[in-house]
Amino acid sequence: MGSGQILIIESNPHLRSLLGWHLQQAGYRIHQAASLQQAREFLNRHQPPLVILEPDLPDGNGLELCQWLFQQRQSLVLILSAKDSSHDVVTGLKAGADDYLKKPFGMQELMARVDALLRRCRVTSVPLLLNYGDLSIDLVQRRVHLYGRYIDLTPQEFSLLYVLAQAEGAPLSRSELLHRAWPDAIDNPRTIDTHVLSLRKKLVPQSDGYASADRTDRPSLIQTVRNVGYCFNIDVLKTEGETSHNLGRSPAPVPVPAGR
Repeated sequence: MGSGQILIIESNPHLRSLLGWHLQQAGYRIHQAASLQQAREFLNRHQPPLVILEPDLPDGNGLELCQWLFQQRQSLVLILSAKDSSHDVVTGLKAGADDYLKKPFGMQELMARVDALLRRCRVTSVPLLLNYGDLSIDLVQRRVHLYGRYIDLTPQEFSLLYVLAQAEGAPLSRSELLHRAWPDAIDNPRTIDTHVLSLRKKLVPQSDGYASADRTDRPSLIQTVRNVGYCFNIDVLKTEGETSHNLGRSPAPVPVPAGR
C-alpha cells in the first residue's frame, strides 16, 4: 500500500470512522467529511489523489461533486453506494467515478480497489504545472505566478482561471464556466462577471515588476467574447513577453520575506 492522501465523504459516522481507521492502518493520510459542504471546504484548499464518495449525502447529491472533480481532473473517485442496480452503477461511472463499490462490501476488497486506484495516480501523466510564457499555474500548490510575481487568488478565482486556461483560447459561455469551475450549483451568470472582473484586476500587465494603472490599455488576459462569454487570451502573454525582451527587462523576482 502507500501513504497517499484520501478524502472520505460519508454521512454514516460509524462507517466513516471504520474506513478511516483501516486506511490509516495501511499508511494512508485520511481526511473525513460528513457532508458536501465539508467536502467542498476541504477540496477548495487541497487536492487529494483519491476521494471515497457516498452519493446520497444529507445536503445534496454527491454525483454533482463527482462531475466537478472529473472536470477539474483533480482527484480519482471511488463511489460507495447501497444502490446496486446496473443503472445506478452506470450513472455513477458516467458522472466521472473511476470505480464503484456496492454496499455492503468486504474491507479487503475496498483496500485492494483503493490501492489499485492510487497506483493509477502514480502513473497517470496529468500535468502538475501549466506554463504559458510569463504565466505559470501550479495545480498542486494552487499558486499562480505572473511575470515572476506571486498572484494571490481566492480558491474560486484559481478554479476559474484554471478552467479558462485549460481551454487554451476556446471561448466558454457563462453557463459552462459555472458548471465547470464551481463546485456548487449556481444559476446566476453575474457570478462569473464578478469573478472575471476581480481576476482582471489581479492579472494586470506589469511595468518594471509592478502593476501599472497606465497600462490598462493593453489587451486583457481574460477576453470578453461577445454573445458567448469569455476566453483565455494567450496572445497577450506572447506580446508582453516579446515587449519585455525587446526592452531588455527581466521578470520581477519573487519577493522574499524580510529576515531570510
